[in-house]
Amino acid sequence: MEHVLGYVALASGLIIGMGAIGACIGIGIMGSKYLEAAARQPELMNELQTKMFLLAGLIDAAFLIGVGIAMMFAFANPFVLK
Repeated sequence: MEHVLGYVALASGLIIGMGAIGACIGIGIMGSKYLEAAARQPELMNELQTKMFLLAGLIDAAFLIGVGIAMMFAFANPFVLK
């Protein structure tokens, strides 16, 4: 029974860790592309900034959904029989 809890802890850590890495890389790439686009066409900076913040929220929301799923498995694990 304890080995199942160990696997759940490992999986939760991987979900949170890989999600954080993916979100950070995605926001970093998006920010660099925003700066490139704003440098090429400064008159579109306001429209691009609005879209960039919307996408940053969506990327962060996907990471937080993964954290919620990992916390569900960590604290209310449906795989452990009591």
